[in-house]
Amino acid sequence: MSKPALFNESSEEILDNLHTNAANGLTADEVAKRVEEFGPNALEEAKGTTMLQKFFNQFKDLMIIVLLVAAVVAAATGEVVDAVIILLVVVLNAVFGVFQEAKAEDAINALKEMSAPNANVRRNGQIETVKADALVPGDIVLLEAGDIVPADMRFIETSSLQIEEAALTGESVPVDKINEVIEADELPLGDRKNMGYMNSNVTYGRGTGVVTGTGMKTEVGRIADMLDQAEQTETPLQANLSQLGKVLTVLILIIAVIVFVIGMLWRDESWVDMLLTAISLAVAAIPEGLPAIVTITLALGTTRMAKRHALVRKLPAVETLGSTEIIGSDKTGTLTQNKMTVEKYFVDNQLFDAATPLEGDAVVLADILALNNDTKEIDGKLVGDPTETALIQFNKDHERDLPQLFTDKPRTNEIPFDSERKLMTTVHPHEGRHFVTVKGAPDQLLDRVTRILIDGQVQMLTEEQRELILKTNHDMAVQALRVLAFAYREVEDLPDKLTSDEVENGLVFTGLIGMIDPERPEVAQAVAEAKDAGIRTLMITGDHRDTASAIAVRLGILDSAENADAVITGAELDKLDDETFANQVKQYSVYARVAPEHKVRIVNAWQKQGKVVAMTGDGVNDAPALKTADIGIAMGITGTEVSKGASDMVLADDNFATIVDAVQEGRKVFSNIQKAIQYLLSANLGEVLTLFIMTLMGWSILAPVHILWINLVTDTFPAIALGMEPAEPGIMKRKPRGRKSNFLSNGVQSSIIYQGILEGALTLAVYWIGITYPVHMNDALAHKDALTMAFVTLGLIQLFHAFSTKSVYQSIFTVGAFRNKYFNLAILTAGLLMAATIFIPGLNSMFHVTPLDLYQWAIVLGAGVLMIVVVEIVKLVQRRVFHKI
Repeated sequence: MSKPALFNESSEEILDNLHTNAANGLTADEVAKRVEEFGPNALEEAKGTTMLQKFFNQFKDLMIIVLLVAAVVAAATGEVVDAVIILLVVVLNAVFGVFQEAKAEDAINALKEMSAPNANVRRNGQIETVKADALVPGDIVLLEAGDIVPADMRFIETSSLQIEEAALTGESVPVDKINEVIEADELPLGDRKNMGYMNSNVTYGRGTGVVTGTGMKTEVGRIADMLDQAEQTETPLQANLSQLGKVLTVLILIIAVIVFVIGMLWRDESWVDMLLTAISLAVAAIPEGLPAIVTITLALGTTRMAKRHALVRKLPAVETLGSTEIIGSDKTGTLTQNKMTVEKYFVDNQLFDAATPLEGDAVVLADILALNNDTKEIDGKLVGDPTETALIQFNKDHERDLPQLFTDKPRTNEIPFDSERKLMTTVHPHEGRHFVTVKGAPDQLLDRVTRILIDGQVQMLTEEQRELILKTNHDMAVQALRVLAFAYREVEDLPDKLTSDEVENGLVFTGLIGMIDPERPEVAQAVAEAKDAGIRTLMITGDHRDTASAIAVRLGILDSAENADAVITGAELDKLDDETFANQVKQYSVYARVAPEHKVRIVNAWQKQGKVVAMTGDGVNDAPALKTADIGIAMGITGTEVSKGASDMVLADDNFATIVDAVQEGRKVFSNIQKAIQYLLSANLGEVLTLFIMTLMGWSILAPVHILWINLVTDTFPAIALGMEPAEPGIMKRKPRGRKSNFLSNGVQSSIIYQGILEGALTLAVYWIGITYPVHMNDALAHKDALTMAFVTLGLIQLFHAFSTKSVYQSIFTVGAFRNKYFNLAILTAGLLMAATIFIPGLNSMFHVTPLDLYQWAIVLGAGVLMIVVVEIVKLVQRRVFHKI
């Protein structure tokens, strides 16, 4: 069997190629053969992962592997409790990750569920109703208003057929379908007017088509295949944590080896003792609580975002939003409301806003809008063609008594709309005459108009008036308005059979109506706020160039309609190779008449520029790009299950402005994780330096249990609380971090180094004071006192330092030292737990420490206060000299 032809072949050729017959359809035997050949009309399910696989996938992260090694090390040194604690942290982190993934719907399965359940098909000369998955290429399918197109097809008959294809093309207005050949080699999906596509909706008329593609060979199937093959992008958070894990691993190994070698060669220690010392250093260097802290901070961010109607499906997506530089948004249903609305009307040679009260000839125009209309109202909801429902809604908005109008002027006859003449006519008896209404394309209707209604008087239409009407039509069109013209005539008698030539002439022009799929009211402000935050918004749509450009200007995505260089169509994009497009991508802000593969190319091109890309959308056609983007954002109300399944985040209220709120939350989450990392790593560096120098000096060294207790108590609670800090002022006025930024950038790395050195120096100084000026003359007791002072100092100094890490450069008095109640509680709890090891009998013997007197406590607390003073002085110099924020 030859390959089925598409829009550029005649229906007769296609029927021949498919070996089928329009009048009789396929035979039962032929259907059975084709089911064997082509398989069911269903989408293939993607290969899923089991819950167990998802769980083990959580352990592939390098930081997690480092922690597992730390647990083995702790167990090997006899610290079983510490090993259990580390393993518990790792397992909890994995459970969090699996829980988030388990909530997600599989995107390919969602596509499968969208398939139409039934189809009316002509087989063996009879019309049968069959399951849509039983269709095969060559089947003859009959469609009418309300049907879902069950497979890809070429139309062989159409009668005023209109199909809404927004989920595939992004174009909100239903497409008029034809059965003629379209002479073109290449056409965008939305311009293939003699084709029907699986899962689109019939809104008006009737049609018959021959199935040309089923299952994975349909346009929806092609998208499903793209979606299945799309690579999962590593988020900036995952990249940063992976990089941090690698750096820490290398540093830990280097430090441990150096200490081991020095001890063996210089101090002539036994290899067993030095191995235990090296292990202590490794335990000190590993931030055991970091993965749990990151997970908890992200989870808290998801909770806050859910309250703002942004539902996060994958935890790293919270932080990824904070680094977003590009937001590529679908137009229909995302930036716009996906419903036609009357915006302007033109009567008496004047243009009015839709809200202007109806008077004089405007009332006549409104009557025609309602009478020449097939909209039905069911349970208070307008059902029908979106254009016609907009005309009825316009009447309702002006509180017109439509039931009375329909009673006074009932419809008795009509000439339905067809795509050739682009007109629709209805007949209504009134006061012994026939009131004939006509609506249609302005250029077609004006050819049949001879008179015009002006101030209640019917006059001959002058050339100047005709030019004014055409100019008004053009002006509204360039503003992305869809324009319809309306006219009428009153006649005594009508022919038995209505024809266009006899009825649709000698008309009285009444007015024009300009309609649009209006932008969401909050979007323009959201785009402006995104621009202030250094984020560029792109419009990516299947709509026509002029429509897309006009909407982009209204939203502030384009500065002016004359900025034509910033707009590109899918056809123009096809002419550019990937390298050329990637080099030119910064030029374009609006993409019109695009196909699904174009959206993926756009995302890839920006990613090649090193940008972090967020993609929003609600249709099936958006799914591959949503999955390819750094963060995919689906609409929760109007979005298809496909787009939701492919996304990282879902907007529960379909509100574009929610994205800006989510970006702010994402930036706050990153900033708070960065604070926690600064706090943890500076503390761990202080611990490593303390142990390293104590080893070199031959002093009594802190045991692994000391380090693990400090890491568990004084690291974890304050670090988690830092993740709950409020957003710093002006966070949405900063430029995006971008992909190259990491947790150690923006001065954090240098802060970690000098603050870690300071912590270590102060701890060593306290130990030196304790050993040099002992309270007890007994050397053993003096060493135990000094070791206790070093242990307490190393723990409490971190709690003091936590206040300074509330901001990298701002003073603690500016950001508010005590405004985070959770932080205050965490510091108090950690301080009490540290004190408990000193004061509680039995517990202090477990930790090999001894109670301190007031002199010793004064030295310990003085070191903590000095830590804050020095850091605040350094930050003051940075603000004054280096103009840091």
